[in-house]
Amino acid sequence: MTVSDLKRKIAEARHRAGLSVNRELILLYWNIGRDILARREREGWGAKIIDRLADDLGRAFPETTGLSARNLKYMRTFAEAWPDGEFVQQVVALLPWGHNVRLLDAVKAPKERVWYARQAIEHGWSRNVLIHQIDSNLFARQGSALTNFSWTLPAEQSELAQQILKDPYTFDFLSLGPEMLERDLERGLIEHLRSLILELGKGFAFVGSQYHLEVAGQDYYLDLLFYHLRLRCFVVIELKIEDFKPEFAGKMNFYLSAVDDQLRHRDDQPTIGIILCKGRM
Repeated sequence: MTVSDLKRKIAEARHRAGLSVNRELILLYWNIGRDILARREREGWGAKIIDRLADDLGRAFPETTGLSARNLKYMRTFAEAWPDGEFVQQVVALLPWGHNVRLLDAVKAPKERVWYARQAIEHGWSRNVLIHQIDSNLFARQGSALTNFSWTLPAEQSELAQQILKDPYTFDFLSLGPEMLERDLERGLIEHLRSLILELGKGFAFVGSQYHLEVAGQDYYLDLLFYHLRLRCFVVIELKIEDFKPEFAGKMNFYLSAVDDQLRHRDDQPTIGIILCKGRM
């Protein structure tokens, strides 16, 4: 077996695994939604009951943000919009949850919603592309076009497949935790952030991503390191998927001291640190 064959097999296995986990997650959400609908009919469940259910589930599964009251209400709407379980399993379970939520919000006609779901799978649309196609009313222009959906799954190289593999709801579902999400964030965002800063930030020169520093025999890695030609200083950028915590600042100060000690020229200004967090301080 060649290296190329091995790479292909690994990619195919990841693709199949991603589709399988996504399908299980969507079917779980559909079943939760169905149960809420049944209890609404049988016991008169309303919004307050769903809020209490979200609190109970949040205590039982504190690492899972997908069980919020808002998401539970979407699950109820999801089950109401797609009553056919076989169709859910064969079609909409191939879409990430974010795609399904967007279809619920933006497309009210059932026939039209089915068409957009199938087109997203057939053509591998990312969520942004799906939103654009809905906003541009593609269904009205091409709704009667021929489709080969009956033998199509999300292509391994498509944007849809990539989003399935990186969907944060999947990480929540598997309880992989913030460490895995941070690694995914690094892979997905560092390159885009680097390009954005170089394009928009005049004077920035890229030094490295995951830039290695050794301090007292220990290895440390900076998410992004730049040098600003006008300010005459290094700029360290750290990415966090959490809201700001005081210890982030302490770690950044440690990095700044290390960069000043190891990289800063005597004519340079002190190193600047930027922490990009999920939420504001």
